[in-house]
Order: sequence, then C-alpha cells, then structure tokens
Amino acid sequence: MRIAVIGGDGIGPEVIAEAIKVLRAAVTDGSVETTSYDFGAQRYLRTGEILPASAMAELAAHDAILLGAVGEPRVPSGVLERGLVLRTRFEFDQYVNLRPVRLFPGVGSPLTAVAPIDALVVREGTEGAYIEAGGILRKGSPAEIAMQESINTAFGVGRIVRQAFGYAAVRPRRKLTLVHKTNVLAHAGDLWRRTFEATAAEFPAVTTDYCHVDAALMYMVTQPDLFDVIVTDNLFGDLVTALGAAIAGGIGLAASASISPERTGPSTFEPVHGSAPDIAGKQKADPTAAILSAAMLCDHLGMSAEAARIEQAVAEDLLERQGEWAARSTAEVGDDIAERVAG
Repeated sequence: MRIAVIGGDGIGPEVIAEAIKVLRAAVTDGSVETTSYDFGAQRYLRTGEILPASAMAELAAHDAILLGAVGEPRVPSGVLERGLVLRTRFEFDQYVNLRPVRLFPGVGSPLTAVAPIDALVVREGTEGAYIEAGGILRKGSPAEIAMQESINTAFGVGRIVRQAFGYAAVRPRRKLTLVHKTNVLAHAGDLWRRTFEATAAEFPAVTTDYCHVDAALMYMVTQPDLFDVIVTDNLFGDLVTALGAAIAGGIGLAASASISPERTGPSTFEPVHGSAPDIAGKQKADPTAAILSAAMLCDHLGMSAEAARIEQAVAEDLLERQGEWAARSTAEVGDDIAERVAG
C-alpha cells in the first residue's frame, strides 16, 4: 500500500500523523509504505511552487494520497485549494467525492433528538462550476461583467449517477435521492434528471427520489432520515456536505474521499476541516476526521475488515468521551484509537 502523505498546513500534519498511526495499527503486515511531501503554504511561500509537474508524476505512482489541510493567512484564499486540491482531482480524474454524514452515538448534534442520521453524499468532483470556465470583462469598472459557467456533460453526469446507484444498491435502505434545482437550472437539471431516470431502470432494487437543493437542505435539518444516498453536482454537493458535517457533530468528525474509480490515478482521502492555524502545534486538534478518512482509504483499497475495525474503534472512543474533548491531546486520541484497533 503506497501512500503519498501531504500533511499540509496548520493542524494538518498533526492530525495526519495520528491517521497514519491508526492505519499502521489496522494493517499489521507491514505493507503500509508512506512517502511524505511538503506541499502547502510553506513551500509556496518559499519557492512559489504548489505542485510541480515532477511531483504529479510521483504522486501518480502511489495507490492513495492522505491529505491534511492546506491554507495559511499569508497565502491568498483559493491559491492552494485550486493549485493542489482541485488540480489532483482533475488530473487524476477523481470524479467521485464521497462524504459520509453519520451521527455516532455519544456525539452532540443540534439534531440528536430529531432522527437517526446516516447518509452518504456522492458529489460529482470534476465538472460543474468549479472548473473555472468563464471570465471577467471590464474588471474594476462600473460595467464589470463576471461570468462563472457550470459545465455538465452527459459523460460526467452519467458516470457519477451510475456510481451513486452502485453505492445505494449495497446499503441496507437502498434509496437514492437526486438533489438539484431542475425548476430553475433547466438545461443542466434536465440532463441530470433524464440521466438519473434512465439509469434507475438498471437498478430496480434501488428506490429513487428527487429533491430541490433548497428543500433538501431544509429536510436535512428537520427530517434527516429522509436521506440514504444523495447524488448531486459539484457546487450543490459542496453545500449539502457542509451542512451534513454540522448536523453530524461538526467538521472535526467529517471525513471525505475523492475517488478515481477506474484507478487512472490515486484517490485522495482527507478530513473536511481546514488548517486552523490558530491552534497549530498546540495538540488541540481532534484527529478523528483524519482517522475516519484513513478508514475510507482502507475500504477503497479492498481492506474492508481493517476499515471496519477503525470505524468501530472511533465509535467506541466517541461514545466513551461523550462530547468531552479537551482532556486529551491530539496524539493521545490517536494513541487511544490505535490501541482499540490493535485489540
């Protein structure tokens, strides 16, 4: 298992160190090989590089990428996100972005008493509004025009919808909801809905549903048990998963994966949270999201038993702490979960 490790900035290296610790406790045959890379704000400020071409070739030789977080106040917002996170998604064709939305027992949430929360958001990751199609005319003038286009192709929509049906087919509830805005975004919405309905015929065991994105966000708060698997586009997926993290205990517990199903390149696994420079180096960061991302990495690489052990250890740790976090350091949480994984 060849893993490229990009700790990144702020608390990124701290939480990723614990994820690797737990990963090694789960995979006991010594097959975990890690290569560390210093991509992030410090390298960018020092050299002006984000991801040189030679680095992309090196990353491509790995089975997976474990990414901490990028971002630093001295680097303009978006520079590292576009140059590192989005670049790897596009060039390695990581078109499936997976975000589990699961409320573990013992974890506090604004919706603890509302309903069980256990959903999976399947977000398209290489099209939509994030591919920087568009431009600016007459910048800085009173007549400035800014255009940001959302690109949706039959190929791209078709493959993400098919992947989502596949995920729904193996979950207990076997339900898939398309989330979009077909009443207003008539062109893109029509393509998504027609593709969704056509693919549904190939998965008769999966129950299907449709929900406008604004309604879906309301239902996630009022009736979260309406959802099992959600499939949606890049922009809507970003919004849905942000709310999903909030109702499932916060971004400190939110894991994610950007998957290249055809293995045309490595897949990336990362916690949803940012670099939190205000607490960097203080061992105050919760590494749980990074550890759960390592579980997703195991599952992707065919080690479902190891992934299940990590998830179970996390669940036990969360139940025992009952929302109390400050009593342990980042490393101590990693130690405790690794010990549970090792048995």
